[in-house]
Amino acid sequence: MVRKLRDMGATEVIQHGASIAEAQRHIETVLLPSDPTGVFVPPFDHPDVWEGNSTVMSEIALQLGGHRPDVVVCSVGGGGLLNGIVQVLDQNRWQDDVQVLAMETEGADSLNRSLRAGRLVTLPRITSQATSLGVVRVSEKAFEYASRRPNVTSLVLPDTEAARGCCLLAEHERMMVELTVGVNVPLCYDGLLQKVLGRKKTLDRSSKVVIVVCGGNDISVEMLMNWYNDNTLLNDKNTESIISTAVGAAAPPPTSSTKVAA
Repeated sequence: MVRKLRDMGATEVIQHGASIAEAQRHIETVLLPSDPTGVFVPPFDHPDVWEGNSTVMSEIALQLGGHRPDVVVCSVGGGGLLNGIVQVLDQNRWQDDVQVLAMETEGADSLNRSLRAGRLVTLPRITSQATSLGVVRVSEKAFEYASRRPNVTSLVLPDTEAARGCCLLAEHERMMVELTVGVNVPLCYDGLLQKVLGRKKTLDRSSKVVIVVCGGNDISVEMLMNWYNDNTLLNDKNTESIISTAVGAAAPPPTSSTKVAA
């Protein structure tokens, strides 16, 4: 990733820390004080960032000819993308009709853990390979949206499922994406999406399901081929374990084989 930034013209790339929070502290305590002309652009926790992200849903609304989607699947790091999506749903008065599935990977699941705890939780560290989601504490606004809105459900998948999603998207759509996006894909196979939604939304062949593809930098042919060569990764489907992570006002009710935190 650093090489790609330099190839695009960056003269100096500074890597610091094991998470976005550590990098931000370094910016605020070391870099900005030494350069008064410097500007810090927060990666997710600012209304301007949410507004910028919201244009994705505005474009989708135009592409759908004014018709609302039935489901939007998006990944969550700090929650900036989720916040932007929810804002546009509100503007279009779609908040009661569109289900939003907020996806995280295990080890970068600050939103899901916060919802389970009923308060904002700071992860001790990021252990997921989906480093683009490496935020130890989700934004307060994302926590508010996910905890209070019945159309938002938080789910967590292991890195292996995210990698399987990358392989599926490459095979079926000819797109190479990173784990940050791959985590959004497995739900749309094998009837899993309907199981997650439960009685909140009944899908059929005419339903409009939007997967937000939000990252394609941290991926290479070598990484993709390593995942492809892992036969267990492509064949195993952890259906029940995925559903059991659902939390939020829109989470499906528990069954005899599924435990759901509400």
